[in-house]
Parts: sequence; structure tokens; C-alpha cells
Amino acid sequence: MRSKRLLPNILRVAFLCVVASFVLAPMLATALGGFKTNAEIRTNAFALPESWNFEFYAAIAADPAFWRYLGNSLIVSVATVALTLFVGAAAAYVFAQIRFFGSRMLFSYLLLGLMFPFATAILPLFIKVRDIGLLDTYWAVILPQTAFGLSLAILLFRTFFEQLPKELFEAAYIDGCGYVRFFWRFTLPLSTPILATVGVFVFVQSWNNFLLPLVVLNSREVFTWPLGMMQFRGEYVTEWNRTLAFVTLTILPAIVFFLAAQKYIVAGLTGGAVKG
Repeated sequence: MRSKRLLPNILRVAFLCVVASFVLAPMLATALGGFKTNAEIRTNAFALPESWNFEFYAAIAADPAFWRYLGNSLIVSVATVALTLFVGAAAAYVFAQIRFFGSRMLFSYLLLGLMFPFATAILPLFIKVRDIGLLDTYWAVILPQTAFGLSLAILLFRTFFEQLPKELFEAAYIDGCGYVRFFWRFTLPLSTPILATVGVFVFVQSWNNFLLPLVVLNSREVFTWPLGMMQFRGEYVTEWNRTLAFVTLTILPAIVFFLAAQKYIVAGLTGGAVKG
């Protein structure tokens, strides 16, 4: 009996190790590539460098343009997360707590956003952003990202809010607590896991977004890091070690943010899966 349980566990761990290797191997090769010569990268990308050369990492860290790209990405990503969390949580709270005519139809309509890839709307989005005068500004990236992130955010928030004890709201309502006050005083403080989960998803998606900034941003002063990476790659087209060092340093904030909120992600995704 014990051996029957042991075999599935071993297979599960082996499968997870294989999946993890496919994810970690490219990241490891990228990080190590920043210490190698171009010859070493071409011959064996996954091997340790013959000598640990910190020159490329130090040069990039000392470049003001790198910090400008990083700062622009941070502004855009944090603003997108803040707007998505606020609007998504407020809308999901209405769908979860208030029953009104057409609520199901409106909720289904909002979920249609999950069916359309971002790239399909890039041309009309560019025209609309141009018409309202937001081209080449942070808001040209922040507002569309928020709009496209709301569908998933509302879905996750609503599922989580529906599992909160109804008795809590009834007791608060008897004490004179309205919907808005209950939202701020009770719902949000109890929703830390789902707030962190949605925040991580939105942050990582915004941090890595390349297509939208490419279309709506023209000045290097407002370039996010993917566009900065494109500029950097054009300047150092033959220096793969310098390019890999740049990539490693720019993806670190997203990895750190993900690891910091990791314990909340599972709780947020499973919090609305089981009643009671």
C-alpha cells in the first residue's frame, strides 16, 4: 500500500523537476552569459564561465539610460497594478454582493475581454490614443494595459468575494455599515491573497509588455525596458555577453516581486475554489 502511494509521488516530483528545468535553464544561461566571452557563449552556453568577468554588469549598472528604462517600466507597471486592483476589486465587489437587472449579462460581457488577444486591438487602440493626445506618455501604456487586465482581475476578485461569509456582511449591515464602508473596512483587508495574486499577474504582464510601448512611445525618455533592450541590442549587436547582462538585470525586479508574493498566489487562486 505504501509503495503504491510512493510511486505517484516520485513521478509527480520527477515531472515537476523536468518542467522546472525547462524554465530555469534559459534563465541560468542568460545570467551566466553576462560573465562570459562571446566565444564561450557560442561553444557552451550552459557551462560556467572560465573567469567571472563582472565588467558588463558593472557597465550596465553605471549607465544612466539603464536606470531610466527601469524607472519608466516601474512607473508604468506600478500605476497599472494600482488602477487594475482598484477598479477590478470595486467592480467585482458589485457583482458579488449586489444583485441588479442585467448583472449576469454585464459580467459575461466583461469576460469577453479574455477571448481577444491584445494584438488584435493594437491599430484601433493606437488611433484612439492618438486622437485623445496621449501618444508618447506613460498614460498611453497604463490605461490600455489596465483595460485589458480588468477581465481577468474581475473574474478572480468576484470568485474570491463570493466565498466571504455572508454573515459578516449581515452583521455589519445591522450595525449600520453600508456597501462602500464594508468594502473598505472588511472586504479589502480580508482579500490580501487575491490582491497579491492579481497584482503579480498584472505587474509581470506590464513589465514584459513590448508591443504596446513599441506602438505608442516614440521618445527614449519614456521608453520602458523592452524598448530599451531593443535600443541596446542595436548598439551592441555583436556583444551577446553585454546583451545577456542587460536582460538579466532588467528581469530581476519581476522575479523578486513574484517571489515576495509567492505564498499569497496559491492562497488567492484556491481561496475561491472551495466553499465554506
